[in-house]
Amino acid sequence: MKTRYIVYILLTLGLVYLIYYRISANKQLEGEGGAAKGGSKGAMGKGDKPKPPTMVEGIVVKTSEFNSELEVAGNIEANESVVLHSEVSGLVTGIFFKEGANVSKGAVLVKINDKEIQAQLREAITKQNLSATNETRAKQLLAKGAISEEEYETSFADLQSLKAKTQLIRAQLEKATITAPFTGKIGLRAISVGEYLTPASVIANLSSTNPIKVSFSVPEKYAGQIKVNSTITFITNSNGKNYQGKVYALEPGINQQTRTLQIKALSLNTNNELVPGAFAKVKLSLSTIKDALLIPTEAIIPTLKGKMVFITKDGMATPIEVEAGARTAEKILITSGLKVGDTVLTTGTMSIKPETLVKVKLANQ
Repeated sequence: MKTRYIVYILLTLGLVYLIYYRISANKQLEGEGGAAKGGSKGAMGKGDKPKPPTMVEGIVVKTSEFNSELEVAGNIEANESVVLHSEVSGLVTGIFFKEGANVSKGAVLVKINDKEIQAQLREAITKQNLSATNETRAKQLLAKGAISEEEYETSFADLQSLKAKTQLIRAQLEKATITAPFTGKIGLRAISVGEYLTPASVIANLSSTNPIKVSFSVPEKYAGQIKVNSTITFITNSNGKNYQGKVYALEPGINQQTRTLQIKALSLNTNNELVPGAFAKVKLSLSTIKDALLIPTEAIIPTLKGKMVFITKDGMATPIEVEAGARTAEKILITSGLKVGDTVLTTGTMSIKPETLVKVKLANQ
């Protein structure tokens, strides 16, 4: 029994010694590692050279006059446009227009076979004349007391009914002749002589293109700055030429889906250079700001909260949140965040970080 106890004691003492030895060894290794790190850091600190400043370009903020313009997309529309249809059915007996030609208001374009209607009209006129004779005779007899008032009224009612029928047939006859509702240019015809025409059949398109309409929309925040008779300029993709127009109508309310205001302008189209359906890039002058702060558009950095720019402060790049307004192709109006005299960085803004040392080369303004 004593031998067993002795063995247990020896094993316990050995285990305690191993634990103590391991702990001591770990502490020694940690001490050597810390000294090595400290020595390495100290060595690097002695040999380090200051990092040279990053070369960037920038501008000094100053005030200038800014003519605020708005550029939006628009569409060219005909002043008047209609798809020609017939009001009655029948065979086409004549086409009296040339495709792509100009036609005057009231000009005959298409004739539909009206022989049956003409016959109906002659019959109605004959019956009307006979009824008129009977009405006259009945009136004379009524004056002599030969017939009653009721008999005369029956004769008079028959005459009025036949007159109404004659007018109806004349109206049908007029519908057999299709005329131009306004002066304009007629397009390609979709019918031929001898074809049976119905009210659903398309004859051709007729458009009036001088003056021409320019239709466009502006964002809600600019709605109050656009007035009737405001001047616009626009270009199309066809020739890149500048055209002018005047606003003549504004939609009375804002479109709730797009939050925009619909506007239409008129422009002369004497040479028929502007074609309905064409795309138009529209520019509108909104207002003039005399003490505007303008910076290049490339200086602006989009962020989750809005926009920011980098300025230099004590030789370091410093981010500043800004609010922007209208913009042109090259510059943007800053409404808050900057002041006169600030140096705004225009290059390297996507690579430099806050508090980076920078050396600014000022651009010519």
